[in-house]
Amino acid sequence: MRILHITNHVEKIGNGIVNVAVDLACLQSQDGHDVAVASAGGEFETLLARHNIKHCQLDQSRQPLNLLKAAWRFSEIVQQFQPDIVHAHMMTGVVLAGILRQAYQYHLVSTVHNEFQRSAVLMGLADRVIAVSQAVSDSMVKRGIPENKLRVVSNGTLGSPRHPNIQDYQPLPLHSPAITTVAGMYTRKGIAELIAAFTKIAPKFPEAHLYLVGNGPDRFIFEAIVDNIPCAKLRQRIHFEGFQPEPQRYMLATDIFVLASYCESFGLVLTEAREAGCAIVASDVDGIPETLDNRQAGILVPPKDSQSLANVLTQLLGDSVQLQYWKNRAKQNLERFKAVRVHEETMNVYRELVKNYNVRTVMDTKEVLLMKTPTAPMR
Repeated sequence: MRILHITNHVEKIGNGIVNVAVDLACLQSQDGHDVAVASAGGEFETLLARHNIKHCQLDQSRQPLNLLKAAWRFSEIVQQFQPDIVHAHMMTGVVLAGILRQAYQYHLVSTVHNEFQRSAVLMGLADRVIAVSQAVSDSMVKRGIPENKLRVVSNGTLGSPRHPNIQDYQPLPLHSPAITTVAGMYTRKGIAELIAAFTKIAPKFPEAHLYLVGNGPDRFIFEAIVDNIPCAKLRQRIHFEGFQPEPQRYMLATDIFVLASYCESFGLVLTEAREAGCAIVASDVDGIPETLDNRQAGILVPPKDSQSLANVLTQLLGDSVQLQYWKNRAKQNLERFKAVRVHEETMNVYRELVKNYNVRTVMDTKEVLLMKTPTAPMR
C-alpha cells in the first residue's frame, strides 16, 4: 500500500501528534509499505530516511498566498507519489487533502488528536476519522461527524522507533520525593494549579521537590507565580526544566507524576510515566480515565482544583505503602499502549477503504511465482 502522511512539521519538540505520525510511518515502512511524509520538516527527517521513508517539503502556514502555494505543492506530491491513502494528522492537512481528493482518487483518513479545538470538526472531511480515545469519538459524534466514519484507535507510543527501551535510560539524580509533570507550558495543562497544590503541601514535606518539564507560551506566567512566593527556600524547590528530549530520565527518578490538564484527548505522556513506574495523579477529564484503566492505574482528581490535588499528594507522600501500591498499579496492563498495536489497528482502517488491497497483493504474489516457475519444454 502507498501511504502519505501529512503533518505540520516533523520537529523533535515533544509534540504528541507528530510523534504518533512518525511512529506510524516508521512501522508501516518496516511492514513493507511505501510511505512518505509531507511536512515543513524537522529533526525527525533523519529517522524517516533511515526507515526508507521519503520526506516531501510542504509548508502549510496559514497565510492566504502560502495556502495557494501549499495546494499546488501538495498536488505535485500526490502526482509523484500516487498514494492509496492520505493520512492527515492536523486540520490544514485534511482541508488540503479534502479539496484535491476527487482529482487524484486517493482515500483520505484523519486522526483527531485535539478534539477540544473548534476546528477539529473539519477532520470529518475524511473518509474515515480516527479518534484517539472513546471520549474523543463520543465528542465528535455530538459535533456532527457521522458514527459510520469514526473508528477508535487508542493512542500508544510504547516501544516507539523514536527512542530506546525504557531500560536503556539512566534516571537523573533528582531530589526525593520528586513530583513531576511533563507538559507544554499552557494554562490548559493545569500548571498553575499544580504549583498551587505544591505550595500547600511543601511545609509538611520539606524534602519534596517539584519538576516542571516542558516549554510553551505561558511559561512566563508560571515563573511569575513562583517568583511571587514569599519563601525563598520554597521557590528553590520548584524547578523549571524546559523541553527535554529524554523526559524518561525524569520519570524514572520521579515518585509522583501529575497531569493536571483542563482537557486532554488521551494523555500519551501518562503511558510513558506508567511505564517508568511513577504513581500517577491526573485530572478526571476526557480520555484520561481510559488512559488510566478507569481509575485502576492512577488517581483521578477534578480539574482546576488545587486543593483536591494537594489532598491526594499529601496522602501519597504521607503513606509509603500507598505510594508503592500506586507505583505498582501504574506498570500493569501496558501492552495495549504499544505503538505496534496502533499501527496494526490503523492498517485495518486503511483496508476498509482500499478494498482491493488484499486481492492485489495475492495477484502480485502469483505473478512473481509464475515468473520464477520454469516453463516445461515443448514436445
